[in-house]
Amino acid sequence: MNYVQYQRPKIVAEIGCNHMGSMDTAKELISLARDCKADYVKFQKRNPRELLTDEQFNAPHPVLYHAYGSTYGAHRERLEFTIRQHWELKQYAESIGISYACSVWDVTSAQEIISLNPDFIKVPAASNCNFDMLKLLRDSYHEPVHLSVGMTTWKEIENIINFFETENQARSRLVLYSCTSGYPVPFSDVCLLEIKKLMSHFENRVKEIGFSGHHLGIAVDIAAFTLGAKWIERHFTKDRSWKGTDHAASLEVPGLQKLVRDLHHTYEALNFKEKDILDIEKPQLDKLKHQTLWKTF
Repeated sequence: MNYVQYQRPKIVAEIGCNHMGSMDTAKELISLARDCKADYVKFQKRNPRELLTDEQFNAPHPVLYHAYGSTYGAHRERLEFTIRQHWELKQYAESIGISYACSVWDVTSAQEIISLNPDFIKVPAASNCNFDMLKLLRDSYHEPVHLSVGMTTWKEIENIINFFETENQARSRLVLYSCTSGYPVPFSDVCLLEIKKLMSHFENRVKEIGFSGHHLGIAVDIAAFTLGAKWIERHFTKDRSWKGTDHAASLEVPGLQKLVRDLHHTYEALNFKEKDILDIEKPQLDKLKHQTLWKTF
């Protein structure tokens, strides 16, 4: 029988744009994620002028309550940090004992974040078919590339893996994340068994499988780890009532603390008995279990 080879889960606190454009808030969130014992904090980098058409840039934000600018483009620019600021955030995170990573949405952003050489770079679902950007990450960046497969067909996933395999890099560098792209996602649409499907189709062709959740609560993440996801990523904020579209699908400090605790406890529990009767069972065996000698009649 084949069993999942469990490793201690790697937990990513996705700050994304929940800093609301404030470096002080970003650093506070880094510190809080470290206190919760997450392994990584992850930000996002976009070049709105490159990513958006003129029509998209100049259109109003679809939910005005969450807008940080008079147009969607102005909103996106208001939430962007410069590459110098990302360098500062990386240095700060590492100085307090937590690792930095970043999602990139376009070629320019990928070029900039590559220059920081983080432990990994993430490709969000919205950009996973930007093959100009994937080529840059494949050929010019030498650490793992994490890639979300939300809103992505199986044919597209196959094309992405084939693209990395042309340079014999997928097996050692590509991490696929099972994901449903919604904020927040109802439980019926989380589709946890996609993790097993990804494993059965691609486990021998990529480095690892992860899970990026946009649901509520933390029970689903424990199940995702048990199913075989080695990376667990959740959006993280200090206050879910803050202005912005990602806060509602994010964990606050108590939620992230409990997630890390429960994932670590689950990892400890996912093993076999070393022997038929464990030492902890012996007092109960002597006290409670009726023993009858077996004999042949």
